[in-house]
Amino acid sequence: MKEQAESRSGVNSEEAHNVTHLYDKIGEPAFRELSRVFYDKVYADEEWFKDIFKGKDKESAIQNQCEFFMQRMGGPSLYTDRKGNQTLISRHKGWRVDPPAADRWLMLMQQSLDEVTIIDAESKEQMSKFFKYTAHLLVASKELMRKKKEEQPPEVTPQGKDIILEGNR
Repeated sequence: MKEQAESRSGVNSEEAHNVTHLYDKIGEPAFRELSRVFYDKVYADEEWFKDIFKGKDKESAIQNQCEFFMQRMGGPSLYTDRKGNQTLISRHKGWRVDPPAADRWLMLMQQSLDEVTIIDAESKEQMSKFFKYTAHLLVASKELMRKKKEEQPPEVTPQGKDIILEGNR
């Protein structure tokens, strides 16, 4: 998965994860603004995300993303404290996660980074690398899960004479 994410994103894993100092550098207000700008775009997105977030509370989405980013980039563990220690993959279970979805997410996130003026250019570049790598890692993980599921033999449901009743051997 790591190799697929690196190949697709053009970012190596070590470089992508060089973000643990960003919370101290840019601060909580920058993460809050980035998350708000991003979700304004997501909720207005008629092409891709409108059905995923239909009927969902935008403020909760903003809070979840903001706290996840802050924690991942060196801030307090607010996200894990509130939501538990779930993986990014499990948090996106049931959602369409494929290359077009990753590309759309990355496009909206890049637009958001470009609009948020309180984040310096170097931090934006580091965040962008993290986002690219992580989006493609999520896609690779979902593809691996689908492949494993397809490789499993189908479940056989016993029928009629195949059913063995207790005490009837």
